Amino acid sequence: MTETYPKSLEELAPLTIAVLDGLIAAGKMVATAESCTGGLICGALTEIAGSSAAVDRGFVTYSNEAKTEMLGVPKVLIDAHGAVSKEVAIAMAEGALARSNADVAVSVTGIAGPGGGSAQKPVGTVHVAVAAKDRPTDHVHCWFADNGRQSIRLATVRTALTSILNAIS
Repeated sequence: MTETYPKSLEELAPLTIAVLDGLIAAGKMVATAESCTGGLICGALTEIAGSSAAVDRGFVTYSNEAKTEMLGVPKVLIDAHGAVSKEVAIAMAEGALARSNADVAVSVTGIAGPGGGSAQKPVGTVHVAVAAKDRPTDHVHCWFADNGRQSIRLATVRTALTSILNAIS
């Protein structure tokens, strides 16, 4: 069975609302740290009226320098593992949590294409991490078939939202 990818942020609205409702019910705030999605996760969340009760802030850290300067990701970590890695995703989520008023932070780093992939990290490779004050940091390594840049980015948003929901459940 072939995985279907969301076609728009509007298609993700029911999941987004469930995440916001869960955060609000738990009395928690979220922060996002985004690379390959360029702010789409925070955009999806803040598209919903009332999101200010659950969204603290979003960090768009597209460059390696932004990851280091804004989130405190050590340059040596990026040099050792690459920006698209489990280690960097975890450091991004933990950095966003430490640099915000949020109770939970989600990070994404990946290769949305069409270029930039390699044999070890093909286009569609994405790492998602969720850090929370009351639990260990979770990580998900995804590979989304290369159905185009927007498809990969929207699938990443869906995975990030699902990861937040799992962390607060």
